[in-house]
Amino acid sequence: MATKNYQAGVKEYRETYWMPEYTPKDTDILACFKITPQPGVPREEAAAAVAAESSTGTWTTVWTDLLTDLDHYKGRAYAIEDVPGDDESYYAFVAYPIDLFEEGSVVNVFTSLVGNVFGFKALRHLRLEDVRFPIAYVMTCGGPPHGIQVERDIFNKYGRALLGCTIKPKLGLSAKNYGRAVYECLRGGLDLTKDDENVNSQPFMRWRQRFDFVMEAVHKAEAETGERKGHYLNVTAPTPEEMYKRAEHAKTLGARIIMHDYITGGWCANTGLANWCRDNGLLLHIHRAMHAVIDRHPKHGIHFRVLAKLLRLSGGDHLHSGTVVGKLEGDREATLGWIDLMRDSYIKEDRSRGIFFDQDWGSMPGVFPVASGGIHVWHMPALVTIFGDDACFQFGGGTLGHPWGNAAGAAANRVALEACVEDRNRNGADGLEKRGGDVLRKAAESSPELAAAMETWKEIKFEFDTVDKLDVVHR
Repeated sequence: MATKNYQAGVKEYRETYWMPEYTPKDTDILACFKITPQPGVPREEAAAAVAAESSTGTWTTVWTDLLTDLDHYKGRAYAIEDVPGDDESYYAFVAYPIDLFEEGSVVNVFTSLVGNVFGFKALRHLRLEDVRFPIAYVMTCGGPPHGIQVERDIFNKYGRALLGCTIKPKLGLSAKNYGRAVYECLRGGLDLTKDDENVNSQPFMRWRQRFDFVMEAVHKAEAETGERKGHYLNVTAPTPEEMYKRAEHAKTLGARIIMHDYITGGWCANTGLANWCRDNGLLLHIHRAMHAVIDRHPKHGIHFRVLAKLLRLSGGDHLHSGTVVGKLEGDREATLGWIDLMRDSYIKEDRSRGIFFDQDWGSMPGVFPVASGGIHVWHMPALVTIFGDDACFQFGGGTLGHPWGNAAGAAANRVALEACVEDRNRNGADGLEKRGGDVLRKAAESSPELAAAMETWKEIKFEFDTVDKLDVVHR
């Protein structure tokens, strides 16, 4: 149980920051928190404490409160809802005046909303489920350097998803052998290849040599296939200065796209790199390394839909979004929800997809969702159904694990994708997943590479229960 003194402080929060009569303004930033309080802490008091600690409150009354207009600046807990199927937690909705946040600063928004409040003793668990950014704030952010349509024009790819591959093994290859692997994948039919999240500048493969050999491979594959190709050169570095040095070298080599680990690299570095990419004409691929440390626990942390929104504001043309069907965690309806948030201009509240607020992105470009992690040709019908065309499907082991080598693995993926898209265009998206096996087997009759891939991975499945499910009854 909370102590009497502490209870008194929380009660004071309630009197100031619990305002169920408040109607949020169009310019307010709105947040939905899932709160699991300590025993003995009433709902309204815990919700008010969250609003206070993430805005203008502290643990006691201070005389400097008299020097500002608290009624203007304070956060307001304005609603509480039950969490379906959960008797110990509830949703608390908080409205924050837009003046609390520095314009165009994801860093500042993040620091304010989830700063000290997650260590609050009155709470057993706290999770930031969703945030509504008003259009007035969205317009202060740069957003994606280029967006989906510009990328399609740059790569001259239309009418289907992009195909990519993460080079494996991710660590240990020399720069020359790494470039060789890139070349084989691209000449085999892929559009893109990529560095993995932890490929930076290790002793076995310094970044400059990797960049040089990889771009040689890209140019050679383009010359042989007549198609535009790309590789995500990971410029994530120990310091921002080093990051920009690597980005500049990628530009001099003719790279069309570079990569950043936006969580481990930091929001400040990411926004700066996105601005640099916009000014210099390079696309920016974003990896979400470390996200599951933050978003996987269903009662504590920050939901990935919030991390996706923050990335769209901070800037990135691609973002890893999960696959639903691969080796990584991902509830299907929730994934569809954050894919909408990444790509669409206006998204309506939809609790069936975990979306708590309407979100208006105005004219801000969309972000390509990237499906990556344990996928292979048998997953292609589901991927086309789930993601549609404005996505990038990345098969690492599902390319390089082909028994005939990288080029054959790439060819198998390209044939599988085009077969599924053709069937969808002719027969409609409904039922593609059920028809998918027959579609692939028919395509394999004229593609020995696809036939071999289907035989290789026919028994590979990742059938585990989803940890972070949407909060709906009987799920």
